[in-house]
Amino acid sequence: MEYSATSSSAVSAHSPSVIVAVVEGRGLARGEIGMASIDLKSPQIILSQFADNTTYAKVITKLKILSPLEIIMSNTACVVGNSTKLFTLITENFKNVNFTTIQRKYFNETKGLEYIEQLCITEFSTVLMEVQSKYYCLAAVAALLKYVEFIQNSVYAPKSLKICFQGSEQTAMIDSSSTQNLELIINNQDSRSSHTLFGVLNYTKTPGGSRRLRSNILEPLIDVETINMRLDCVQELLQDEELFFGLQSVLARFLDTEQLLSVLVQIPKQDTITLKNCNTPLLRAYYGSLEDKRFVIILDKIKTVINDDARYMKGCLNMRTQKCYAVRSNINEFLDIARRTYTEIVDDIAGMISQLAEKYSLPLRTSFSSARGFFIQMTTDCTALPNDQLPSEFIKISKVKNSYSFTSADLIKMNERCQESLREIYHMTYMIVCKLLSEIYEHIHCLHKLSDTVSMLDMLLSFAHACTLSDYVRPEFTDTLAIKHGWHPILEKISVEKPVANNTYITEGSNFFIITGPNMSGKSTYLKQIALCQIMAQIGSYVPAEYASFRIAEQIFTRISTDDDIETNSSTFMKEMKEIAYILHNANDKSLILIDELGRGTNTEEGIGICYAVCEYLLSLKAFTLFATHFLELCHIDVLYPNVENVHFEVQHVKNTSRNKEAILYTYKLSKGLTEEKNYGLKAAEVSSLPPSIVLDAKEITSQITRQILQSQRSTPEMERQRAVYHLATRLVQTARNSQLDPDSLRTYLSNLKKKYEADFPRAEQVSGITEE
Repeated sequence: MEYSATSSSAVSAHSPSVIVAVVEGRGLARGEIGMASIDLKSPQIILSQFADNTTYAKVITKLKILSPLEIIMSNTACVVGNSTKLFTLITENFKNVNFTTIQRKYFNETKGLEYIEQLCITEFSTVLMEVQSKYYCLAAVAALLKYVEFIQNSVYAPKSLKICFQGSEQTAMIDSSSTQNLELIINNQDSRSSHTLFGVLNYTKTPGGSRRLRSNILEPLIDVETINMRLDCVQELLQDEELFFGLQSVLARFLDTEQLLSVLVQIPKQDTITLKNCNTPLLRAYYGSLEDKRFVIILDKIKTVINDDARYMKGCLNMRTQKCYAVRSNINEFLDIARRTYTEIVDDIAGMISQLAEKYSLPLRTSFSSARGFFIQMTTDCTALPNDQLPSEFIKISKVKNSYSFTSADLIKMNERCQESLREIYHMTYMIVCKLLSEIYEHIHCLHKLSDTVSMLDMLLSFAHACTLSDYVRPEFTDTLAIKHGWHPILEKISVEKPVANNTYITEGSNFFIITGPNMSGKSTYLKQIALCQIMAQIGSYVPAEYASFRIAEQIFTRISTDDDIETNSSTFMKEMKEIAYILHNANDKSLILIDELGRGTNTEEGIGICYAVCEYLLSLKAFTLFATHFLELCHIDVLYPNVENVHFEVQHVKNTSRNKEAILYTYKLSKGLTEEKNYGLKAAEVSSLPPSIVLDAKEITSQITRQILQSQRSTPEMERQRAVYHLATRLVQTARNSQLDPDSLRTYLSNLKKKYEADFPRAEQVSGITEE
């Protein structure tokens, strides 16, 4: 691609630089989405095509991850008074993003396929097989490239782009609401704070590594083999100190992308040896890719044309000098002549200013700025000047305290000659560098591989670095979510003391957890902790626990926030209903669902009713669900559904002798069963200034209602027997699938399982006796 003002200077290092084209099928194909995106800072195009439902959750989520500078859509999608639902939703969710509509005819799948055939690097041309029948992403890439060519006023060189297809089935989906709730990238209290999952794991050394980490957190992997390959790498990095520090040292040299040419020229050959003795297949593959002979070919071509000491330097005069002499001498005779002319002019300017200093006996010095070119500066007391005035041949005088800046008519003319000479040098240098680039294009694939390798190594090294700062453990992947002594990774970073650790054990047979406990007892923190650990495991990181096993989650849903949304005019209750409706529409058997308080925005009866109905729907799925609630009535759903487990956060009551009242001490420990704090609302009322008579009446009414509910929800002996059989069966199935015990240990385990099963029957008989009474 030829360089223009837009591509080189207008796009700053940290501003959004991704342009995305989105198109939707029409008629029977409505809901089929094609997307194509390009980063103006990187010659790579990402294509995707997928089916979405009427909420368009996948489109919104993918766009949030891309964080685009501009979104392109067809003009037929936004006809005044008849805009499509997709266009309306995108404009509502991306209010600060530029929108451009272009004619539908540019969304042409045939043209899109031609673009890919023409521009894609040969080594990535297998993408053609993936997308040749995906008409909507082909249409999107056609419109995208046509638009980029228009705004950049340039075209991409043939066979210069890396083009890849990313289907949504390759990664887990985390919606934008859950991303915010879990503080994956941005802290909800302070957007500049590093107290996020990204902040916990980000010890990357390169911009590419940082970008890869961000995209992985937002779209975790679902392929166990790939995840384990990453974990193998992290494990080897942790076990081999020399490898760990050697890689850190090498990656640190890629800090400034503007110095990339300098870095490529200067990296010593022995740096590759850092990876030479690795055992992990992935690290050995990276070593192999870095040993590519094409790097030597490119390096030789660069060294033939470019001076060894050419580099990025601060200061406009330094940079001008670097540009002038970047190309070696004897490459182009006319360039050498132009550079000699330029040098003579610069020497003449310096000589002229020295003569003026002698002539007027003034401490003149030569200065330079990009706006003025060469000019004269002087620092002196004005009393040292004859008649307190500068000589008349000095013009355009400016003064700041005792510092004078000025020029002369002769100097202005010499600056013009200097600029003319520079234009010739820059033009000839540009032509030589373009010829060099055209020779490098055929080997460009290895540079894309270098970029990928560096960013991936950087991210894996960052994971290993995070492990050295805390006692993380390597996760396993089974059909069970089992965490022993797990803690919240962000809370650990914030807290002075290590957070309280808790156990988690969720299986297909017990896949629905109802969590109770007073306010501030740790329910919300625990829910977030589970999701964060799941994400960390699925991106290939170690996790904060003593032991951890995860079932791959294809989707992660959260319903946590209870704030009113003023922007969309939604009450707390309506916001709850929208979020829970989204979960119910999109959840499947492989989802991880975290719900914190539902139905509190309406009256108690309706709230319990809604919670019960939502629970019964989710219980029909094999999704792993954790449901935190203050509605204790909901806990009795375990009578009807044996896959429901009740857990609670313990609190202790401490006597406050000075006030003669009880205070609650939060332990943040999770225990089995219902919470014993059945009326913590009343206890909170007791310590308030509410009249004692009101509190007594409230207690009496509450106890009557509770007795009535319990009477109707008592378990029968048959239910208890069925529950015991169900739990035994699920444990046996789980053991058959996952057990790695030796025969003697397995025999002991099964014997204990039998005893537990037999112990459940006397409990069923006790329930029978109570029922008869």
